Order: sequence, then structure tokens, then C-alpha cells
Amino acid sequence: MALPASAKPLRADAERTVRAILEAAERVLSVNPAATMEQIAEAAGVARTTVHRRFASRDALITALATWATQRFYEAVEAARPETAPPAIALYQVTANVLRVKIGWGFAMGADPTGAPEAARVHAEVLARCERLFARARDAGLLAPDTDLDWARRVYYALIHEAAAEAPDTDAAVDALATRVVDTLLYGIGRPATR
Repeated sequence: MALPASAKPLRADAERTVRAILEAAERVLSVNPAATMEQIAEAAGVARTTVHRRFASRDALITALATWATQRFYEAVEAARPETAPPAIALYQVTANVLRVKIGWGFAMGADPTGAPEAARVHAEVLARCERLFARARDAGLLAPDTDLDWARRVYYALIHEAAAEAPDTDAAVDALATRVVDTLLYGIGRPATR
């Protein structure tokens, strides 16, 4: 778990406890966004006081959850090597990796916590990388030379959002969905217009 620079590193057992709480929070809050800290503690297999010792409030827990998921999101993009892999491969791999994060951390990825500057910074970095990848895709001929890259990126994000809503439960299904997203982005779903 990425900690603020001023935070003291956690011992391995404390790190495992925090991770268990965050994973339980994701599971519980995905089903019931109004779940209590006590319900999250029960799902994590820890005492309610342990959750309160690690997270001062429910808002603090949700902020930590969003920050944790944002770090997974960043790592998913980074693992695809968007600036060095061939653009078509990077686009597909980013899509598959991000879908896995969005499906596994859906509540956290949708949370908009206040006071999470690290999450905002990471999202800005991912946005910049996506913009560079789309420019590389255009330069490689995957996108038309006159493509509005901002529009293409927004369409791509919407496709990923809709694909994640399907929540496939196998790697093969996620891979197939990633292929569908990339194919839809690059080739569309209709026939070319005749003039």
C-alpha cells in the first residue's frame, strides 16, 4: 500500500491487516454502500476496534480504499508499458489490465473521496499516459490522422466503463472484452458511410 511520504511504514502484519480491511471494505461496500465499519470489520475477520485504530472514520477508510485502488489502477497501466510497447499491443494490454482493476475494485474506483490528493495526482498521470498512447496510436496509423484525441480518449473511457459493468469472472472473458473494447474503438460498430 502506498503511504504518504510522512507516514511511518507499517510492519508486515499491520500491512496484511490493512489490506484485509481494504479488500473486505471493497466487497462489502460494493454490495451495500451504506455498510458500517462494524460490518466491514466482520467481513475482514478483525475487531471493530482494529478498523477504527487503522482508520479514524468511515470517510478515512473510503479515502484509503480509493487511494489503494488508484495505485492498482496506476500499476495496471504501467505494466502495459504504454510508452514503449507497440501502440496496438499497449492499447490492448492497458485495456485488459484496467478492466481487471475496475472489475475487482469497482466501488473504490467509483468513490470520489475528498482529501485524497494522491489519488488525484495518480489519475492525472494516467490521463497523461493515455493521451501519449493515443498520440502514438495515431502516429502508427491505428487512428486516422485527423482524430480528435480528446474525444477518442473519452469514448475509450466510456467503453471501458461499460465493459467493466459486465463484470466477467474469468481471465479469458476479460481478455475477450478487452478485445471488443479495442476493436470498437479502432473500427467502430457500424458500416462505413457511403457518399
